[in-house]
Amino acid sequence: MRTTKRETHDELAQRADAVRATLDPTRMPRHVAIIMDGNGRWAEVRGLTRLEGHRQGREAIRRTLEAARECGVEILTLYAFSTENSRRPLEEVEALMELLIDALQVEADGLYRNGVRLRVSGMIDEMPDDVRTALRRVIALTEGNASLTLNLALNYGGRRELTEAARRLAEAVAAGRLSPDEIDEDTLARYLFAPDLPDPDLLIRTGGEQRLSNFLLWQLAYAELYFTDVRWPDFGKLDFFAAIQAYQARDRRFGGVELG
Repeated sequence: MRTTKRETHDELAQRADAVRATLDPTRMPRHVAIIMDGNGRWAEVRGLTRLEGHRQGREAIRRTLEAARECGVEILTLYAFSTENSRRPLEEVEALMELLIDALQVEADGLYRNGVRLRVSGMIDEMPDDVRTALRRVIALTEGNASLTLNLALNYGGRRELTEAARRLAEAVAAGRLSPDEIDEDTLARYLFAPDLPDPDLLIRTGGEQRLSNFLLWQLAYAELYFTDVRWPDFGKLDFFAAIQAYQARDRRFGGVELG
C-alpha cells in the first residue's frame, strides 16, 4: 500500500481514509494481534540507536490504537516484550523497562479518556517491581473501559505459556481436582494466560520477517496471517487498514471445505 514518493501527512491520511471506506463493518476481525518488528533496523539505517527505534515505535502504537478504534476492532494484542528479549544486553533490557514505565505514565490518561482497557499477558511476576507497579496502576485506572481492550504480551513466550498450562493441569490432576479424562482443548485453554479473550482472527507482523517467533502458538491456530515489509516505527493507519482489507478478502474455512 506504500508508494515510492515521499507522501505528506495529509496525503497519507487521505489514502488511509479511502481504504477504511472500503472495509465491511460486518466482517471486521474482533481480535487483532501484532508482532511489532523492525524498531532496531529502522534506527540502524538512520544512524540512530536501537533505543531511539523503540521510542519511535510508541508513536506507531498510538496510531494503531486509533485505527483499531476507528474500524471497530474490539481487542488488540501487541507483542511488546518476549521471554527471549530478556537475553539481550542488560543495558538494552533496562532501557526498555524504563521506556515501558515512562509510556505507561504518559499514556495512562489517554487510554482512560479513549475508553481503552489495558490487559497484560505473560510472566508478569518475573518482571521488575517498578514495572509491575506501573502496570497495576493503569490496569486499575482503565478497568471499567469498554471501547477497546489493549492486551500487552510482556515477558511472554508461547512455549512458556503452554508449559505453564501443562504444569498447572498436572497440579490439578495430582490434587484430585481434575481427572485426566476431563482434559480436552477447552480445558487446556482455560489454563492459558488470558483464557477469557477470544483467539485472534488476524495476525499482523511488521518488518519483513515471516514467522511467529514463539507468539500465541495455541491461539493463532486458525488466524489469518499478514506480513508487511513496513518496519514498526513507520506503521500507520494506512497499513493497519490495508491489513484489514486483506483479511476481508480471504475465505476463512477453519479447516473445512467450501460446499456448493
